[in-house]
Amino acid sequence: MNELNIKKICAGDIRAKDIPSILDKENIVYNRIDNVNWKEYPYRPDVSFRIAHTENSFLLHYKVTEDSIRAVAAHDNGPVWEDACVEFFSVPAGDGIYYNIECNCAGRLLIGAGPQREGRQRAPQEILDTVQRWTSLGENPFEEKVGECSWEAALAIPYSAFFLHDINSLDGRSIRANFYKCGDLLQKPHFLSWNPIPVEKPDFHRPDHFGLVNIE
Repeated sequence: MNELNIKKICAGDIRAKDIPSILDKENIVYNRIDNVNWKEYPYRPDVSFRIAHTENSFLLHYKVTEDSIRAVAAHDNGPVWEDACVEFFSVPAGDGIYYNIECNCAGRLLIGAGPQREGRQRAPQEILDTVQRWTSLGENPFEEKVGECSWEAALAIPYSAFFLHDINSLDGRSIRANFYKCGDLLQKPHFLSWNPIPVEKPDFHRPDHFGLVNIE
């Protein structure tokens, strides 16, 4: 099982576009998302992420280089996983309820929650609006563009985004989580994970194969 430690940083109101420079100043290191879990999908784009937390939020920064990009989902809670997409799944309360937070390369966001893949509850728009997002490609949707492209995404995820819980602090906690990169409808579909997922078919909804995240 992979394990990482999340540093706590002191910061006030944070804009998502400032997260990369904030994490630079705090010397937050990158982690690789490079597990190809299913031989039918061998393509491995270059993907890394880094994460820190404040008193009341996670700060998350992804860097991606891949052979094509796509951002067709035009609204939040749309099929962002079909686009060039980065994802953060976690069990923040230790009660079996896990959250999937998914962001395409134009900053469209999906948040779901529940104990299993089926019957998941989507976050309402007022919750989605509390998550600050920035992407280096801007906010406008676009069809697939073929050719090597590098892009970044940054998210400021308040603990209130875990909308089925009332979480005020995660200081000193250890939680289970995984980080992903996918693109279901790209010319080279792929399903990469930070922690390995040893199951037969592509499935990110496997909290039994989340890694361990220690929060300072």
